[in-house]
Amino acid sequence: MDWLTTVDHKKIGILYLLAGGFFFLVGGLEALLIRIQLWKPMNDFVSADTFNELLTMHGTTMIFLAAMPILFALMNAIVPLQIGARDVAFPFLNSLGFWTFLFGGILLNVSWFTGGAPDAGWTAYAPLAGTTYNGDHGVDYYVLGLQVAGIGTLIGGINFLVTIINMRAPGMTFMRMPMFTWTIFITSALILFAFPALTVGLAALMFDRLFDANFFDPSGGGNAVLWEHIFWIFGHPEVYILILPAFGVISEVISTFSRKRLFGYSSMVFATILIGFLGFMVWAHHMFTTGLGPVANALFSIATMLIAVPTGIKIFNWLFTMWGGSIIFNTANLFAVGFVPTFVMGGVTGVMLAAAPADFQYHDSYFVVAHFHYVIVGGLILGIFSGLHYWWPKMFGRALNETIGKLTFWTFFIGFHLTFFIQHFLGLLGMPRRIWTYLDGLGFNEMNLISTIGAFLMALGTILFLLNIVTTAFKPKNAPADPWEDGRTLEWTIPSPAPEYNFAQTPLVRGYDAYWKEKMDGHKGMTPAEPLGPIHMPSPSILPFFMGVGLFIAALGFMYAPDWGDMFDGFKAGYGVGIFGLLILFGCMFLRSVIDDHGFHIEEEEILKDKGGKA
Repeated sequence: MDWLTTVDHKKIGILYLLAGGFFFLVGGLEALLIRIQLWKPMNDFVSADTFNELLTMHGTTMIFLAAMPILFALMNAIVPLQIGARDVAFPFLNSLGFWTFLFGGILLNVSWFTGGAPDAGWTAYAPLAGTTYNGDHGVDYYVLGLQVAGIGTLIGGINFLVTIINMRAPGMTFMRMPMFTWTIFITSALILFAFPALTVGLAALMFDRLFDANFFDPSGGGNAVLWEHIFWIFGHPEVYILILPAFGVISEVISTFSRKRLFGYSSMVFATILIGFLGFMVWAHHMFTTGLGPVANALFSIATMLIAVPTGIKIFNWLFTMWGGSIIFNTANLFAVGFVPTFVMGGVTGVMLAAAPADFQYHDSYFVVAHFHYVIVGGLILGIFSGLHYWWPKMFGRALNETIGKLTFWTFFIGFHLTFFIQHFLGLLGMPRRIWTYLDGLGFNEMNLISTIGAFLMALGTILFLLNIVTTAFKPKNAPADPWEDGRTLEWTIPSPAPEYNFAQTPLVRGYDAYWKEKMDGHKGMTPAEPLGPIHMPSPSILPFFMGVGLFIAALGFMYAPDWGDMFDGFKAGYGVGIFGLLILFGCMFLRSVIDDHGFHIEEEEILKDKGGKA
């Protein structure tokens, strides 16, 4: 019950990690099935229809249900600690964000068991996603599942924006914030502006599918290219929503394990802001072949290449941070250092794709698949692994095993390059994306086989990571407050795992890398900015859980309304179920509005007892 009702950001972080980890395994399994199907020509391991479903669900699951929530797990677990806050700005909303995401993700995956998952590709291009070509409920699950999950992401973004603006400790100016907090700040702003575009697109597609509207149906006066604009004006910033937090993790890890201040901190901050800004200017580079014309193509080409500049600044600053540092190559830092060249390779192919004439050749070939995975797996997933190894002791009070960790790194890293490096050449040879089989004698055979072997190596790396988690879970919770002994930021000043209230006394921040500065000045810990006193905490609540359930029921009801029988006089049973779900949702909103929640206080005696027990 504690986990169902919690509004504690650290526990919600763990819930995000569990849910995101589960969906990561599901998405990984889908990827393995795709690779098994393609390991030899004319294979019939899965049918063409199943392949399309696997392809769609792999992309959708990995981006929306695995990568995003694991990033939200790190955001929840670390950001309030890094800025010296006791909680996030809206604890109730934080919990609501998690439950809506979870029920949206479950709704999307229910489709496997009800006669067909969505199969229009993870971008769900119209008119392929319309009722003409997709008469069953597969795409309905996509539309409604992502809408429900998207609510969670949007309110999470707003929550962290407000938290970082309003809840920093005294002395923590914007230019003293840790780099990870900065990247989360920009990411939250991107979420705030990008996700409404997706919501609008999905709502329009939902009206097309459930109520016979004509937004994207050309025969009824709609416009199929409109969907591409709406999807990519969300979809391109989404790529930066995913990668910026990974940049933040890399900045923290490389700086800590080089025992040096991050090189060029202010230029890193401005590069992050610039990447966020330019991320909204380049969406049509996904559409070079739709016939927008030479002017639009040229403008979006140039804007896309411009993004390489702030990204390059970041790469050089990481290299200069390591230059002359006393580097420790533990697991977290191996992932961080492996990230840098891998991400550069992804960036270089990105600039190649940005040249519109060249893109006509690369477009919809495996070259694009290779590029995308170099950025998202070689960038984001390596960043996530680095962050998880780095902050694991702070989240769970136990450090992960270094030997298994290094095995994880080498199997995953080598497997990754085996899988995707060769796909560049497959693409240049002309292998199209999204095909479920290919003929013998085209020169694709060996490369596809190597790619599939690499995918199994990555799977082995993931299994080793799970093994590491399980073996670590049996160890005592004895991680010190600063397990790496070189911690630079505020989260390493409090016990591991952090107590419910985070900080017994709000710390006074006297510079960038606040904890490191105190260490250099010869202090044991942070100077408190307030006397010890009772701490106000928000009460737990079951309402967010039921709001998620309500949305889940409503989505299923409205989706199946055309199929289910009448309740009375032409009123479909499905609409009744949908309205029942919405009633649960609005009922919970009403209760939240009328019941005053004053929270509770943790008294000084309890805090002192904690401090005594930990010391």
